[in-house]
Amino acid sequence: MTEAVKDLVNKGEMLPLMEEFYTIQGEGFHKGTAAYFIRLGGCDVGCHWCDVKESWNAELHPPTATKDIVANAKKYSDTIVVTGGEPLMWDMTALTTQLKAQGMQVHIETSGAYQLTGEWDWVCLSPKKMKLPTQGVYDVANELKTIIYNKDDFKFAEEQAAKVGKDCILYMQPEWSKSDKMIPEIVNYVMKYPKWKVSLQTHKYLNIP
Repeated sequence: MTEAVKDLVNKGEMLPLMEEFYTIQGEGFHKGTAAYFIRLGGCDVGCHWCDVKESWNAELHPPTATKDIVANAKKYSDTIVVTGGEPLMWDMTALTTQLKAQGMQVHIETSGAYQLTGEWDWVCLSPKKMKLPTQGVYDVANELKTIIYNKDDFKFAEEQAAKVGKDCILYMQPEWSKSDKMIPEIVNYVMKYPKWKVSLQTHKYLNIP
């Protein structure tokens, strides 16, 4: 990567684009909504159960002009989801400014491990034990999506719920490979503590991206 390209990436005017696709949001509050996904490369959080480990190494994903990403996105949908990887590794200001200028609703899915940049209509925070969120992301999260891999994760979920705002919607989502085992546990937990809601990866049941 040349110094000129590095400089553009640092400014958020180019971003390591892993993939982009039009599909149905499968998780959380907006599940069932048609949305255009922009998946950025780069993540150092390192969840062992991550289903897009190929996103971790940003160098595998070519820096792409942000204006080109936006031009492509607007052909498909007014709802845009920026995900990763961990998108907040990059400055999201230029991307969200340009998307908002096109009148789009702009959502982010993030572990919150980095400072929040950009202007968002919806912030889905999915915290990870290995690298906890920054306070700024807790403060603005619209939904908290905790991944339940084993019974210890219920305690972690409650610790995270104590850090978000009172209007943040609380979700528990089974880790896909443990769904059969953990769904009954989650159902029982949510019935006992109904401030929580169940989130399922409905896109996997629908067999779509």
